[in-house]
Amino acid sequence: MDGITIYYIAKELASRLVGARIDKVQQPERDEVILTLRCPGENLNLLLSSSAGCGRVHLTNVKKTSPLEPAALCMLMRKHLIGGRLTAVRQVDADRMLAFDIEHIDELGDRAKKTLLCELMGKHSNIILLGGDGRVIECARHINETVSSFRDVLPGVPYTPPPAHGKINFDSLDANALRERLSGKSGSLAKLIQANISGLSLPLAREAAYRAAGDEDAHADDAGAFAGAICTAVNAMLESPSPAVIAGDKGEMQELEAFEYLSRSGERRTLYPTLSEAADDFYRLRDQAERIHQKSASIARLLKTNTERLERKLVLQQEAYDDAANSSEYRIKGEMLMANPHLVKKGMKNVELPNYYDEGGAMLSVPLDEKLDAQGNAQRYFKLYKKAQVARKLAAEQLENGRAELEYLEGQAENLKLCTDESSLNELRQELIKSGYIREIGSRRQQKALPASQPMRFTAPDGTVILAGRNNVQNEKLTFGAEPDEIWLHAKNVPGCHVIIKSSAPSPETLLFAAGIAARYSKAGTSSYVEVDAVPRRFVKKPSGARPGFVTYTHQRTLNVKPIEG
Repeated sequence: MDGITIYYIAKELASRLVGARIDKVQQPERDEVILTLRCPGENLNLLLSSSAGCGRVHLTNVKKTSPLEPAALCMLMRKHLIGGRLTAVRQVDADRMLAFDIEHIDELGDRAKKTLLCELMGKHSNIILLGGDGRVIECARHINETVSSFRDVLPGVPYTPPPAHGKINFDSLDANALRERLSGKSGSLAKLIQANISGLSLPLAREAAYRAAGDEDAHADDAGAFAGAICTAVNAMLESPSPAVIAGDKGEMQELEAFEYLSRSGERRTLYPTLSEAADDFYRLRDQAERIHQKSASIARLLKTNTERLERKLVLQQEAYDDAANSSEYRIKGEMLMANPHLVKKGMKNVELPNYYDEGGAMLSVPLDEKLDAQGNAQRYFKLYKKAQVARKLAAEQLENGRAELEYLEGQAENLKLCTDESSLNELRQELIKSGYIREIGSRRQQKALPASQPMRFTAPDGTVILAGRNNVQNEKLTFGAEPDEIWLHAKNVPGCHVIIKSSAPSPETLLFAAGIAARYSKAGTSSYVEVDAVPRRFVKKPSGARPGFVTYTHQRTLNVKPIEG
């Protein structure tokens, strides 16, 4: 969303939205607002996002869930904007700012004006509602002296625009003025263009350099000599819209383009009728991935902290178990004291006794309590033996429970990697709340009920459908919702997803393909080969009281497969 992209967005939105009536305001995220506008014959949704990584403005078809209780910005926008008409869409100072002027009838019945301003400046991005007097009514991100020494952006404070960039506006370039600024300057032509003309990101500046000098990496001894060619290049960029998304080698969306870059003529471009449609496609998955990453980061830290704590605890429990394993020495010493009472006298601190359990007839050194006789010392050793036996049993139970908990936490860490939407992440979070790992805190921005998440869906080469769970809730529903004869798969002895082949008699190729999926989405997913168990679903059982997703199974067939490529 550089200056020229916003220039095109402003033109597009002005042509489609001016005169539209605002019917609805949503704020699904703290840094995101969606306006529903009534246009002749259609309703359009305008997205304004001040996300640090995906700040943007465009029309959207993406549906989002709103909080049960709206934030202050949303409530004030509803109060001041609903029913109002959009009178202008304008780019501010050829910069990364868009202003939406709105006329409405205020509480007194008078015609009033409000401005909705979207500043798209990376981590400093903001959405600001301004009154007719130029004061801030509310904003997505409050800025005070602790954040910026230049300006405050707070409710009730007169709006102060960002610091002037001191560059020539790209939409009013003059060759003489540009020549005067560039004259005598040398260096990278692209960087000189970016430093002296507003609204040009470095990729745009490199394109301008290519058009002006025939080389993106052109070096100028006197940049002033290129002033005329640069003006021609920039003006051409503003006059030849061609919305597109650039795809990488694997088909992934890499860049959004408002016009065709001549310097990239060999790249794969997917054309769109409008820049909004291109931006909606380009940012949809990127924004979703960024938000899921932000929301899952705290869960990832919690799982990591609990896993590390449990690993340290298991080391201590293993040491306690190993110490208790030597309890038989106490029993032998007690028995040898009972068999040789005549060799022990009160006051002795130690005695050497024959060890009947030693085939070589070696003597056994037995420390004594000098206040006790042979029988008293023997009883003391028998008590130590019983205490060690109880400790050993307790340590074994603790080790078993600890290992099960560690496996559960490791499984949840793997599940977290598969949460690619709000529903699956929320299900995982709710499970951790029920398990006591996360404390549930009431939130003003609690979301409305989310739809149930859906498992991953794959199609084998022969067309057979294969499903794989993203979290324990999905795994359980998927497994026990399957038909008894459908094939269930899971990576052997490691945390991973449950996989169901929707067939009772899959081909060998389909079975191997499904096993590769189970291997890929397991803790061993990066290994060269992974053992995967496959079994008809009817042999999979859930123990009573077990956590979601925990099962036992029999009659399995183990396959050694290579994980599919993700």
